[in-house]
Amino acid sequence: MCRLVAYLGGPETTLSSLVLEPEHSLLVQSYAPGEMMSGVVNADGFGVGWYAPWGGEEPAVYRSGSPLWADRSFAGMAAKIRSSGVFAAVRSATPGLPAEESGVPPFASGRFTFMHNGAIEGFRHGPMRALRDCLSDESYAGLLGVTDSETVFAVALDRLGEGAGLGKALEEAVRRVSGVCAGLGRRATLNLALTDGRGMAFVRHSTEGPGNSLYLLEDGERFPGGVVVASERLNGDAGWRAVPDRSLLTVNRERGVSVRPLGT
Repeated sequence: MCRLVAYLGGPETTLSSLVLEPEHSLLVQSYAPGEMMSGVVNADGFGVGWYAPWGGEEPAVYRSGSPLWADRSFAGMAAKIRSSGVFAAVRSATPGLPAEESGVPPFASGRFTFMHNGAIEGFRHGPMRALRDCLSDESYAGLLGVTDSETVFAVALDRLGEGAGLGKALEEAVRRVSGVCAGLGRRATLNLALTDGRGMAFVRHSTEGPGNSLYLLEDGERFPGGVVVASERLNGDAGWRAVPDRSLLTVNRERGVSVRPLGT
């Protein structure tokens, strides 16, 4: 189980303003999460992806297999890097999957960045083969590790390659994963996040029972003019609101924020 935070704004913000500085920052959530459904800490690595207008369409990505609290190099640079599009996560490895850098979110391919908070039950014993067998050659060749998260991203990448938008790609990935898991009698918790630096899409979904927590903040006191989406509220701002279970959230610079039930 992981914790994640994403930002899209007109104004640029520092990486540290999202990851390190708030009273319930991602750093705090790495050792003292408040709403995790399984696991106690997120000590199996962390990563940050951000978009720089002078750097082209592809994001810069910094990932480490070490806990966030142990990385002094990131702490030293985070206050000096600014971006209007940021994805960041801390990881608690799914039981049965290795704790190594290849499994640390966010994952990136081309201009797309992806995160997954959740797990596919018994992933390496059935779901892994079924999901990877349906991938295009290109997406399959891009896999670096054996995690459920990277595999779900590959499923979404195939939908993006067919022309789907961010939200549609996530919906179709959820539909595919849910179908495979239903056929094998496996549970999947699928809080998914996808961005191309210009827009963002999120799914809060679980095949059984409630999904993992997810919150939305628009034009917050510390993030004026921006949108923040996080597994747990970063601070006491009264503007935070819960994203409904089994829903799709999309954020677009021109069209703003939209939340609707999945599949509608």
